[in-house]
Amino acid sequence: MNFIDTHIHLDGKEFDDDRHLVIERAKAAGAVRMLVPAIDLDSVGRILRVCEEAGGFCLPMVGLHPEEVRADYREVLRKMQDMPLVPFVGIGEIGLDFYWSREFEQEQLDAFERQVEWACQTGLPLMIHCRKAQNEMVGILRKFVGRLPGGVFHCFTGNLIEARQLLEFEGFALGIGGVLTFKKSRLPEVVAQLPIDRIVLETDAPYMAPVPMRGKRNESAMITYVIDKMAECMGMDAAEVADATTLNAMRIFRLDK
Repeated sequence: MNFIDTHIHLDGKEFDDDRHLVIERAKAAGAVRMLVPAIDLDSVGRILRVCEEAGGFCLPMVGLHPEEVRADYREVLRKMQDMPLVPFVGIGEIGLDFYWSREFEQEQLDAFERQVEWACQTGLPLMIHCRKAQNEMVGILRKFVGRLPGGVFHCFTGNLIEARQLLEFEGFALGIGGVLTFKKSRLPEVVAQLPIDRIVLETDAPYMAPVPMRGKRNESAMITYVIDKMAECMGMDAAEVADATTLNAMRIFRLDK
């Protein structure tokens, strides 16, 4: 059973002591790729080193996370856009997040739109984070319909109406992770009504560990619990879910077999 973890913060300090073992456990569990998004300028360098050490098994993205948007965001984006694009498989993790604060609301909106434009210019797919801002996010994405290169709506936990609104954007999938397994989650009843060809798997590790690993550091090997739960929700075999979501990720991020 093969799978792709489309979203793991493998450069984080939480993995400093055993990063190589995390990768080995992922491979043993069936991982064929691990995709590593950036959050700010400093993280890009770390990610490139991690991915290089992994020998191409881990693949980097570049982008400015909404919670890292500050007054200097234009300069940060300029430096990112001056980097060679060759190693990167996506623009991310970008988006909007008004959950904690709207202090930099206008800066977030502008940074997101600039990075969506960047993705359209480069053809690199988007890895989009959105919290308490779906209307604003959708409004910006609609400006680029017909040009969008596709991507993933990361860590989707919304209802069916929200899911269908996001899936109106061609070439995009919903990123589903550990929340699917949580006891009080309503995501299972939503996932049961979604097309399997519009879903990809993710961990968001080291965060969001699935049941029965809640409270522990998450890692790619734990995605098998998400696969099992998704199979149960959709009335499919676990291997079918793994294969389908792997093909989806390969298509979106244009990965070789």
